[in-house]
Amino acid sequence: MSDDKPATDQYGVLLYYNYVDIPNLDDLLTFYRSNCSSLSLLGRVRLSSHGVNVTVGGNLSSLERHIEDLKANSTLFHGTDFKLATCHQPLNDDVAKECGFTSLSIRIVKELVTLSSHPLLKSPEISNAGRHLSALEFHSTLHNANKESPENSLVLLDARNLYETRIGKFHAPNVETLDPQVRQYSDFSSWIDDRGEQLKGKNILMYCTGGIRCEMASAYIRSKGAGFENVFQLFGGIQRYLEQFPDGGYFKGKNFVFDHRISVGGSDASTIGTCLMCQCSFDDYSSRCRCTYCRMLVLVCHSCQNESAQYVCELCQKQGKAVGSKQLIENDDSEKSLPDVEFQNLSSDTMLLSQAPRGDDVSTSRKLRILCLHGFRQNASGFKGRTASLAKKLKKIAEFVFIDAPHEVPFIYQTPVPVPVPQVNGALSSLPASPPPPMENCKKKFSWFVAPNFEGSSGVEWKVADGPFDPLQYQQQTGGCDISISHLENVFSQEGPFDGILGFSQGAAMTAVISAQQEKLKGKMDFKFVVLCSGFALHLKEMECSPIKCPSLHIFGNEHGQDRQIANQTSKELASLYDSGCSVIVEHDCGHIIPTRSPYIDEIKAFLGRFLLVKKLYNALW
Repeated sequence: MSDDKPATDQYGVLLYYNYVDIPNLDDLLTFYRSNCSSLSLLGRVRLSSHGVNVTVGGNLSSLERHIEDLKANSTLFHGTDFKLATCHQPLNDDVAKECGFTSLSIRIVKELVTLSSHPLLKSPEISNAGRHLSALEFHSTLHNANKESPENSLVLLDARNLYETRIGKFHAPNVETLDPQVRQYSDFSSWIDDRGEQLKGKNILMYCTGGIRCEMASAYIRSKGAGFENVFQLFGGIQRYLEQFPDGGYFKGKNFVFDHRISVGGSDASTIGTCLMCQCSFDDYSSRCRCTYCRMLVLVCHSCQNESAQYVCELCQKQGKAVGSKQLIENDDSEKSLPDVEFQNLSSDTMLLSQAPRGDDVSTSRKLRILCLHGFRQNASGFKGRTASLAKKLKKIAEFVFIDAPHEVPFIYQTPVPVPVPQVNGALSSLPASPPPPMENCKKKFSWFVAPNFEGSSGVEWKVADGPFDPLQYQQQTGGCDISISHLENVFSQEGPFDGILGFSQGAAMTAVISAQQEKLKGKMDFKFVVLCSGFALHLKEMECSPIKCPSLHIFGNEHGQDRQIANQTSKELASLYDSGCSVIVEHDCGHIIPTRSPYIDEIKAFLGRFLLVKKLYNALW
């Protein structure tokens, strides 16, 4: 440590991350709690079994001491890139609160950065990340790009959010630059999925603010296999590049940072941003102006700023949204910072400033919206009653939406076998079969699949069954699939969006068909997960895509579960069609129902909780 007290007593910000296997998380957690508290550091520390991600502020002397203590505590951090910068303290409490520097938050998380807004089938291995290029190597590659033959196909990929790129980005002559224009980092993987062909076979140079986003993103690209091997990333991010090239080099504008500094630039940083309203040159986000709809930061110059103004970002404008088309939400000082729980998976490289709520629109609901598909010969109201206990147990995390299937089926009346009754004279006579219930007491019944020769229901009178109930009748009900899919497309269009689909018995079979066709139905029926209760698989062409790559929860009776309608092995066979990496199986002993007692309800909550956390985080941030 330096003996220059005035210098080391300056305020500073320290950012670092390190992907490394942590042998004992509890010990590391204890160290951070003790060390950061004793040094009066404020900010966020995220720990996982895969490494650490830290953004803290405090006196420079304390930050330097923290680095020394960390290295002395463990050899795991000797190669860590510690980014330490001097700066002014947050201007006021509101600014400090927005950047998370009013307290010390230390958490153990599953992911250091959230690569995807929905659970991936398999997370990319960080060991497969792109090769690191130093700032000098990165610069030289760009410098020599126009001198090399075109077949090298060099492409520059920005791994940051749109509002970051609007005030600064790399630009090199004759080098194609791709800006995904995503609102948040967790949308990046979907952009890669949709535009993978643009990257295949090319040399990809990636960059972000400090480096951590490129680690996971480059690994995700390389996981695509052949044609995606040549991925390189700027080690230390834009921050280290600007330190090496103070005049900016090939980076134009300013580097957006996720603390109270907001942005930093080279000694000769130009202004490349423009005001959203008047299009004049402007790149200052300090006013924290946000889009009325999605809450993304927008650039609004001082002349155009107005307390009552309502702004629509360029992404929402592309979606056709405009001021005045919906009820607008005003900022509330009480919402200037996110609840502490919302930061579990945020990194120092993806940490966002405060967001205000967006209102009661179903797309921003804090609960999961789950579409519920009833079983054969049931209806929405009946299924709602049967799942009332489940809905009550999940009322804090899920909202159930019930609908009728499109195929109305006739009322079936099973004529009982006449029962011989002894008479006074010893003779036997038979009591007549009881008549069917009155029609006014019966509600219509529906199904998702029907027999191939089904002609529909008149809905007028009872139909006497041809014979005893066949417990395997569901295997013959294979018709009407196209009608049911079309019906569900209309439901999604009129009553969506939905986060997931829950299907029971035949409803589970319908849900299985939809999840097997998820990619084909994208844009018409978008959902993140399915819950299949007492399910079975039908032998349909729509199911010929095993394994089904959709996160799924399978709930069915075990071998002794007394489900007399759908056998244990039948539900197991359905579960086997799904990718094992993203499916969860819950076997119970409760019969042909959805169990709501422990431990089964706990497993259901745990599965849904994965998606609820992502949704809460998304809504809070956007």
